[in-house]
Amino acid sequence: MSMRLKPLQALYFTQFLSAFADNMVLFVIANLLTDNGFSPASLALVSMSFFLPYIVLAPIVGPFADKHAKSVVLVTGNLIKALGVLILIVIDHSSIVLLMLCYFTVGVGAVVYSPAKYGILPELTRNEDELFQANARIEAYTIIAILLGIGGGGAIASITSASVSSFFCLALYMLSAGMTSFIPRMAGNQSIRYSVETHNFFADVRKLFARPETNFSLIGTGAFWMSSAVLRVAVIAWIPVALHIDPKDMSVSLILATTSIGIIFGAFLAPKLIPLSRFTRSVLYGCFMLILILLFPWFHFTTIAILFLLTVGFMGGVFIVPMNTVLQEEGKKMVGAGKTIAVQNFVENILMLIGSGVYYLIVYAGVSISGAIMAQGLLFSLFLVYLLLQSKKMKRLQHGV
Repeated sequence: MSMRLKPLQALYFTQFLSAFADNMVLFVIANLLTDNGFSPASLALVSMSFFLPYIVLAPIVGPFADKHAKSVVLVTGNLIKALGVLILIVIDHSSIVLLMLCYFTVGVGAVVYSPAKYGILPELTRNEDELFQANARIEAYTIIAILLGIGGGGAIASITSASVSSFFCLALYMLSAGMTSFIPRMAGNQSIRYSVETHNFFADVRKLFARPETNFSLIGTGAFWMSSAVLRVAVIAWIPVALHIDPKDMSVSLILATTSIGIIFGAFLAPKLIPLSRFTRSVLYGCFMLILILLFPWFHFTTIAILFLLTVGFMGGVFIVPMNTVLQEEGKKMVGAGKTIAVQNFVENILMLIGSGVYYLIVYAGVSISGAIMAQGLLFSLFLVYLLLQSKKMKRLQHGV
């Protein structure tokens, strides 16, 4: 039994190291932007370059992971991420375009890596129970890595030079790639054709949007991650201005990590608060999240800011989990679990790109960070109105009206 778990343990560590570095890289770049005199809004611009590969490569990364040995795909993803950090070490940091190129390269690595980490689980487990446990564990390792990557990784980036923290990220990616040698190399399906799969991908997008439940869940989860992506960038810029903390102080990343802690608590309690049969009720928690987003920029006290971010995260966790569950269950029946995740990634990253673009333009136009956060909240409210209309439409269909 212990021998069988070894490849899984290696996968968990591979995922943890890679996800930790993914979150730390953002803080390394944020510090470089500050050092080189870029405006707080420029971080949104760099973030957008990370989302782009998820949109452009969405139709082919799933088939790529299925066509080749998934352990090789994991190594490939990590090496591309490492290349992004290597570029970061050698480039001229006063060029925003080159900084965007670095984060874009890390994004390419992340989008290549993502389908393989889930797709390899059925190959490393013997039955559905083991698969379910493995899925839960890889999610847990990812969440811990995100928390520690934001809190601990951000703290490391704040107390070391950009070159030291860049080399630290590079070492994590290389170590993650090295851990993959403990995972068996199982042959992929060489008969897969990318042209056919690309056509199928867009057919899956249409199918999932055509059904009210999956339409609701795709838009809902996309709207949540759009707001989260913008909030993360905005709060990094807001904390130094509103709370009078040095932008490179480790407390910036620690305060930001409270949102992730809130999401974990919300996700854990969501099944108790919202039954799946009433999953559209999650909109209510989205509305609470919106109210908090609109209020929190105006309270310039560290303790209150932490409480607000913790509560925003909690409401977000309750908001997203029922929709995620319904999307995975219904999507599995309609197009398959892996293809549903691919479509979900595609939609989420399009909305994250749009949200970050809107935020950048608002700040670039001279609006304060607090005003830009409120504007993001108003954009989120449009999606909530859409979800409320969709839930009413579903109720009418259920009652045959």
